Amino acid sequence: MNEAFLQFVWKHRLFNATNLKTEDGQIVEVIHPGQHNTDAGPDFFNSRIRIDGTTWAGNVEIHQRSSDWCLHKHEQDSAYDNVVLHVVRDHDAEVRTSGGEVVQTMVLDYPPHLEANYEQLLQSDRWIACADRFFEADQMTLQIWFHGLMVERLQQKTQAIVDQLAQNKNDWNETFYQFLARNFGLKTNALPFELLARALPIQILAKHKNNLFQLEALLFGTAGLLNEQLLGDDYFLALRKEYSFLYKKYQLKPIESRLWKFLRLRPVNFPTVRLAQFAALVHHSSALFSSLVELDDLNEIRKLFRVQASEYWDTHYRFNKLSPKRVKALGDSAFHNILINTVVPFLFVYGEYHNRQNLKDKALEFLEKIPAEHNSIVSNWETLGVSVRSAFDSQALIQLKNNYCTPKKCLKCHLGIKLINHSVDSENEPNSQ
Repeated sequence: MNEAFLQFVWKHRLFNATNLKTEDGQIVEVIHPGQHNTDAGPDFFNSRIRIDGTTWAGNVEIHQRSSDWCLHKHEQDSAYDNVVLHVVRDHDAEVRTSGGEVVQTMVLDYPPHLEANYEQLLQSDRWIACADRFFEADQMTLQIWFHGLMVERLQQKTQAIVDQLAQNKNDWNETFYQFLARNFGLKTNALPFELLARALPIQILAKHKNNLFQLEALLFGTAGLLNEQLLGDDYFLALRKEYSFLYKKYQLKPIESRLWKFLRLRPVNFPTVRLAQFAALVHHSSALFSSLVELDDLNEIRKLFRVQASEYWDTHYRFNKLSPKRVKALGDSAFHNILINTVVPFLFVYGEYHNRQNLKDKALEFLEKIPAEHNSIVSNWETLGVSVRSAFDSQALIQLKNNYCTPKKCLKCHLGIKLINHSVDSENEPNSQ
């Protein structure tokens, strides 16, 4: 059994607490298992262990075999000198500190069903390891777990924002603009949109905010999409002419047009259409990020994003290719995607950065008001009977699947802990041998 499982048993005090003894026969009482350390050094800090009547405060190290102590060269590392108890599954060697003192060792005794349940989860080839037992989860447990998962997901998302903010010298508007642009590209064109935003700073666009045609020229030109020879498309030629002037004025460096992907995309999501919508958003918005920080009503925020591409795009999805007339407005689905992946994370990190709990709360409240996402992960959870009521739930479930279920981190999952600790005898467990 791996060390992570043994650490789990120790952390949650699932071992047989009666008649604990060190390998030399001294009685052991675990007063407190300590604080789990996930970084370098001993596995548990600040443990309190009573050995033969003497209380020790120090660290605990856990291994599968005693000899792993030497295998990991702990006897050469002074960081392990304060280990007051070495906990193992199998004792096969005496171990010492860097100063030569013997480290007290105890074999961890735990109920066999814990290991049987954990092995069953590890060996499962279902969509999630506990798919055939997920019905045992109660809604209260799930909802408590969802909140923790959602905060965890937001913290992961906001780390990327914090890193980019540092590169932008704490310029919130520039950083928001870059992430918003990436969001406009969806998954397929997220990278070229981000590269475009870096190549075309928001300060330049701001100077031409009142002229939609110039905004389109700047965006399409810096995107590298005005380099073709498309005779007969007057709008394209006019954009290219305008960009040739702006290109020299701002010494712009366009990105490569080959980065943009059209294949297997719905025409409404072509990068040309999304760029035109993005230009319209810049044209109609004023102090967009500041407005988002202050607004509490999602309907008011929706008004900020109620934009549509310019008239040319009513009859085009690509330059020089006519299509049936259709207004290319930013739809609700795209708006919800922007809220989930850009607006909410920015509100959350801005609240943390400026110690404004109300903004962090507002970010979570927004997620509860946004419809749940529709994708394969969410659909599979629904098949298991999970009620997915909002984006708060769908985001939490995506986090659960990607960060816990797929890598089989059942030992860190609230439901996994419950299933592993289920006290049914191993011989009565399904598929047990």
